Amino acid sequence: MTARSDKNSGTDLFSGLGRLVVLVDDPDAALAFYRDVLGFRVLHDQTTDGYRSVHVGVPGQEAVGLWLMTAAGGREHELIGRQCGGQPLLVLYTADLEAVRAHLRGHGVRVWNEREDTDSRSLHLADLYGNVIVVAQVHRAVT
Repeated sequence: MTARSDKNSGTDLFSGLGRLVVLVDDPDAALAFYRDVLGFRVLHDQTTDGYRSVHVGVPGQEAVGLWLMTAAGGREHELIGRQCGGQPLLVLYTADLEAVRAHLRGHGVRVWNEREDTDSRSLHLADLYGNVIVVAQVHRAVT
């Protein structure tokens, strides 16, 4: 399959990004980390027929979020914290990287790979399962 750009087609196939799946073994612990430490908002939290559906997202972007999905079966349990093969799970943007760093450290979250590039400053952290998250403060508009 070959990727191609249809910038002149005038047709948008999708209207937005919805949810990304993050495999977890404890939805309460995952929710506490993403809500209480990272400041995500609960977009949806419902249990139906014994299955809990938890969606969280960044304030102001309620159409986009993470689905904290309880792993089912051995193969999914093996992927918890490694579903991206060691690459970052997501990138979060901030207007104040210093405040984010202080907040994370105040919650005992280890940060590493702090760097400054021409157009941004960033750091890495891991969620409670080891999924890598990049936080970036961009010096100019993201395109």
